[in-house]
Amino acid sequence: STTLNKNFRHLEPSFDNASMVHSLIASYDLHKKMTCISPKQANQHDLRTFHSESYISHLKSADDSTIANAESDLDSDDDDLPEDSAEYGLGFDCPKIKDLQSFVKIIAGGTISAAKLLTSQTYDTVINWCGGWHHAQRDEASGFCYVNDVVLGITELKKKFERVLYIDLDVHHGDGVENAFSFTPTVLTYSVHHLSQGYFPGTGAISSIGCGKGKGFCVNIPLKEGASNGTFVSVFKRTMPRVITNFRPSVVVIQCGADGLAGDPLGAVFNLTDTAYKECLQIVLELKLPTMILGGGGYNKANTARCWTNLTALVTGQKLDVDIPEHDFFEEYGPDFQLRIEAGYRPDKNSKDYIDALVLEVLDKN
Repeated sequence: STTLNKNFRHLEPSFDNASMVHSLIASYDLHKKMTCISPKQANQHDLRTFHSESYISHLKSADDSTIANAESDLDSDDDDLPEDSAEYGLGFDCPKIKDLQSFVKIIAGGTISAAKLLTSQTYDTVINWCGGWHHAQRDEASGFCYVNDVVLGITELKKKFERVLYIDLDVHHGDGVENAFSFTPTVLTYSVHHLSQGYFPGTGAISSIGCGKGKGFCVNIPLKEGASNGTFVSVFKRTMPRVITNFRPSVVVIQCGADGLAGDPLGAVFNLTDTAYKECLQIVLELKLPTMILGGGGYNKANTARCWTNLTALVTGQKLDVDIPEHDFFEEYGPDFQLRIEAGYRPDKNSKDYIDALVLEVLDKN
């Protein structure tokens, strides 16, 4: 039994790619193969289970500042933010947006609601493509992420499940989630990502394995530029069985950030297609454990929608026609209007020797 967060359209106009995903899923009637649920918004208490009181208060003051400027017909830009906003990560890659407080509560509420459906054993698989905001820190916005719904969802899951496995497939390292749980042995964070000098967020070295009682419960697999489907899936298949055997998770959370797809304008370093994501997700689904599936990055909106629609089809056991049905966003998929995602011509700089050494080191640490 599968549930899908249907609260996409409430996110407009801030991030309209959520509506593209929802519309493409609906165009294939995949929503009819699931139970679609409108989740509750998170409240202040929910946010405080991870985020600091000062950060939550600052989000409100930033929101109030935006409203005041709008009412007085002043230009609304980052210069209008409270003076200490930079300390909380607001501005630059986390600019102020309209209705910031509501936005944060919707994002967080979707993942918390999904987690509660797993803890109540109402469903065994839940999807929130609006979630996966893995960079936000306890008291700081970061990397387009104003709230760490992943951490909030995992915290909810821990009320029921003894051991949580978090898998991060985003091209950027899931630093916010790792930092939140780096001292605990009850949450294992596993991230496959790109790491190079100057590439955001600059963390996720293979040597980062957790701290204190959590030492050995962080697994990082940093890949070089041009990672292909073969490279990506190979490291996943060669390392995940050891993680599963040793950790014995009770529940799995998998973040499927789509910015590793070929041609992503921001991720811009991997050469993946949806095939890589499908093969990794299939391995997770075969574990037959309660599973939460989240979105994340993805800045080619059409390809992100293609990828997550294909993953939704995998979860629901449906085979989709390659020709995209006509719907509200149909013109965004031109010129071929096909569901498939093609790899580019970027060379894969991950040599066999590099991958073999990487896998061996991961296995030695686990």
